[in-house]
Amino acid sequence: MPNNLRTPIVAVLGHVDHGKTTLLDKIRGTTTADLEPGLITQHIGATEVPLDVIARLCGSLLEGIHLPGLLFIDTPGHHAFTTLRARGGALADIAILVVDINEGFQPQTTESLNILKDHKTPFIVAANKIDKIHGWLSHDNMLFTDAFKLESERTQRLLDDRIYVLIEELYNQGFSSDRYDRIRDFTKNIGVVPTSARTGEGIPDLLMVSLGLAQRFLDKDLGLHANGPAFGTVIEIKEEKGFGTTLDAIIYDGVLHAGDRIVIGTLGRPIVTKIRALLKPESTGVLKRVRTVTAAAGVKIAAPGIENALAGSPLRVTTDDIDEVVAGIESEMRDIAVSTQDIGVIIKADTIGALEALAGELGRNEVPVSIANLGDVSRRDVVEAETISDPLYSVVLGFNVDVLPDAKEAAEMSNVRLFVNDVIYGLIDEYQTWAEKQKTLYGKKRYETIVRPGKFKILPGYVFRQNKPAIVGVQVLGGTLRNGVFLMREDGVRVGALKGMQDRGENVSEIGAGKEIAVSIDGPTVGRQINEGDVLYVDVPEKHVKVTEQELYDALDQSERLMLDEFLAIKRKDNPFWAK
Repeated sequence: MPNNLRTPIVAVLGHVDHGKTTLLDKIRGTTTADLEPGLITQHIGATEVPLDVIARLCGSLLEGIHLPGLLFIDTPGHHAFTTLRARGGALADIAILVVDINEGFQPQTTESLNILKDHKTPFIVAANKIDKIHGWLSHDNMLFTDAFKLESERTQRLLDDRIYVLIEELYNQGFSSDRYDRIRDFTKNIGVVPTSARTGEGIPDLLMVSLGLAQRFLDKDLGLHANGPAFGTVIEIKEEKGFGTTLDAIIYDGVLHAGDRIVIGTLGRPIVTKIRALLKPESTGVLKRVRTVTAAAGVKIAAPGIENALAGSPLRVTTDDIDEVVAGIESEMRDIAVSTQDIGVIIKADTIGALEALAGELGRNEVPVSIANLGDVSRRDVVEAETISDPLYSVVLGFNVDVLPDAKEAAEMSNVRLFVNDVIYGLIDEYQTWAEKQKTLYGKKRYETIVRPGKFKILPGYVFRQNKPAIVGVQVLGGTLRNGVFLMREDGVRVGALKGMQDRGENVSEIGAGKEIAVSIDGPTVGRQINEGDVLYVDVPEKHVKVTEQELYDALDQSERLMLDEFLAIKRKDNPFWAK
């Protein structure tokens, strides 16, 4: 086997509680069981499972595979996948989407699929928790295809029924798929691998399919990637006793040496520094110094001046072309794929990839973004949000970040709302629930300021004053009457304004249909412009009619809609395009 093949990198995604962490734990535990210690290599942020270990589990099924093994990113879920970027794309070569076979697709499953689509990442579906299927007899760590044959026909049918539900869901998302052992071409179909992260059933199948998928998609790209200057991505910045500030990084390309000069991305000018120490964990968990790290691998880097490095930022080894490398990283940091608009929400995230993922999900939900930045929510973010004119967007959404005390204080003294969550779909759901309530309240307030249709009849024998103002008894026939509205006759001619209303001697500002009240009308004289028995309408301004028809129509009850239609029939008799 050529010694320059790079180990493929695998990320694990899926809905909360569907078994991502348990699956990763089982991969470590299953592959180390009954094997001499040291074969499974623990990296910083990753676990390497060599080919010979997988071969012991899968036997002759791995014929033709010539990759070194698989490197699993330890941190499961969106955080791992979206944090890790390689040259503008996803660092993971392939992904495993974990779905509880009994629960099916959930919000975060769909969100995970969207991220995979965005990054064009090949993936496998682990249909997890098959041991929970009614009647399933567990066989620890067995190949699924062998375990399946030992189940009853009823249990087999039940499992296949659940898988078909997943296949249909994937089809609805634009993917062709089938149970993995029924697929010939994994480049055209998504393999669904039934697994139990608890018992280990199907884990050998999952490792086998992962290796095969990586080789089919990536063989050409992997041939020359385990030598030359290193390329990597920062996972985390943390303090390490005895070493000060350190970087946890995944090296996905080339070789990294202690003493190498590296360039790391920041929000400003990239950091240029020299590696003081490379650290990897021993089986006891103690960090030990190593001289070199070969891709793909996780490593802790100690170096001076790295405090402002960003999780998710690129890391490059540089020799003589330092200016070129610095310029390249600056360009990559500017190319964060978040499109912004003049008016929209402000978003914050802990990593570059997470920021992109959040912006992507907001875009799919038709929520515009005005500002996108990394780091905790600050007072400045609140001040920026306060300047946004649309109250629905005067908010800050924070993914996997904290709210600084001065930001919280500033938000409490303003109309700015803060939303923080460590699950993207949960964050968006919270915001959208709030936004819908605000729209309802906004619509209600606006509805209260809009002149609404209404009509009344002047009752014969109830003229109390003929003019200045005319005071008459009326019966409200439909809609709503408010003080201050203009009135018109059935022929569309405006005759005056409704100055005041009294119901049983009490002054009222608004009244509905069915009431008999006294009203004062400023402008007309009874016996000239208006007469006993006349029906008068509220003369709704054209602009108000447009707003009512286009924005508030759903808020009208049936009688108000009929009243609006009747009013429009009068107005459009001579001008069919009035208020259109």
